[in-house]
Amino acid sequence: MMTFTALALQMGNTLEDTLHDCCSRLRQLHTLFFGETMTQDRFLHILHFLHFADNSQRPDEGEEYARLWKLRTVFGTTNEVSVKFKGRVIFRQYIPKKRKCFSIKIYKLCDESGYTYDMRVYLGKGSHSASDNMTATHETVRHLTCRVKGLGHKIFMDNFLSSASLSDDCDRHKINSCGTVRPNRKDMPLDFGPKQLEMKRDDVGVKTRSSLTALVWKDR
Repeated sequence: MMTFTALALQMGNTLEDTLHDCCSRLRQLHTLFFGETMTQDRFLHILHFLHFADNSQRPDEGEEYARLWKLRTVFGTTNEVSVKFKGRVIFRQYIPKKRKCFSIKIYKLCDESGYTYDMRVYLGKGSHSASDNMTATHETVRHLTCRVKGLGHKIFMDNFLSSASLSDDCDRHKINSCGTVRPNRKDMPLDFGPKQLEMKRDDVGVKTRSSLTALVWKDR
């Protein structure tokens, strides 16, 4: 099983498009490593019967991660961008502008070296809790940062996740946050943009509230 797992991981780092290409004898595709480590039939046999859950222990509908219940054990053991995937799952994403247009979206909390502290699979709209006071992305970041609360870490996000309320929440838990933010996000300063401020190239505008700072820069 360790050999099987190693091969599966290595296949994610190769240029071949399919699993069968990794074991192909075609000169332009042939990779000695896979065939010498395990035969294709043996690998496919293990893959066909690989199972991580007791089917009699299926969780009740509505329970968090219910859609991933068969992988919950292995997911928790291994525990952000996207994983290329064209199989049939209800939470598969289609993003035409991305290179990996079919994918499973994973939110990850990583350090600067790439080490993953925690991760969460996006299971579709409405699968993660949201309320009038907290968006689904806010709740996702709160979940991912549970392990680093009170430690003074700095987290960096893109504009899909960041918001003023999220930064305030991070500050209360002694987590410093920084990121680009969409100007129409709730609690962002009004009339705060290059056009509204009549800014020229390389001008910088700043507004502050308590420990929160919003900055806008006029590019070309």
